[in-house]
Amino acid sequence: MAAANAGVTRMVTMGVDLQRSRKAISLAGEHPEVWAAIGHHPTEKDGPDLEALRALAADPNVVAVGEVGLDFEQEGAPVRSVQVSRLHELFELAVELDLPVSVHNRGAATEILDIIDAHPGLRGVMHYFALEWEWAQRFLDQGFFLGFAGLVTRPSRHTLRDVARQCPSDRLLLETDSPYGNAHKRMDVPNRPAYLIDTAELVADLRGITLEGLASLERDNALRLFRRMT
Repeated sequence: MAAANAGVTRMVTMGVDLQRSRKAISLAGEHPEVWAAIGHHPTEKDGPDLEALRALAADPNVVAVGEVGLDFEQEGAPVRSVQVSRLHELFELAVELDLPVSVHNRGAATEILDIIDAHPGLRGVMHYFALEWEWAQRFLDQGFFLGFAGLVTRPSRHTLRDVARQCPSDRLLLETDSPYGNAHKRMDVPNRPAYLIDTAELVADLRGITLEGLASLERDNALRLFRRMT
């Protein structure tokens, strides 16, 4: 596949509902470079089917619970109290399954930190991280990783670039958020996993390391967080 040819040899495709979680597992079964996450996006109208998700997690290609989180900015999303209740359930499931979470955050950083704190043993990554260093430090203090996508390549994102530069080397992850999250030079085309190299080149330059050094760091971090990944 194109991503592997570009040097992206391990990737996790996210599920945002049951149908797409099953599709993620199917895709992982077809491609050795791909692993799956099972999730329930916070903007979904209906609540998560925890039993169905628990059953899907038995598949050996499932390495995470995600995408889950809170979205207080999307019009038409469930009310805040409903989202918070659901996220408690999903975090509890992740701890039970000993799987990391990939956390979506829009306008809800304080609430997400509170919910993480309520679930000892929870581990994961803050998906598509876009906040300032103060917030990064708070999530790092909880043991979480930070996931950087093409947003960091935008010339106007000086603050986010500072976060990518300061992030501890053992907590740094890259992602595409395909088909979104495009790098600056590809704003006119849908994103795809092969384009992760665009973000990697910028982050390596920010951190003053080689692309090969960043690739080694990324591989080690992914294997440490996604423990089922081999």
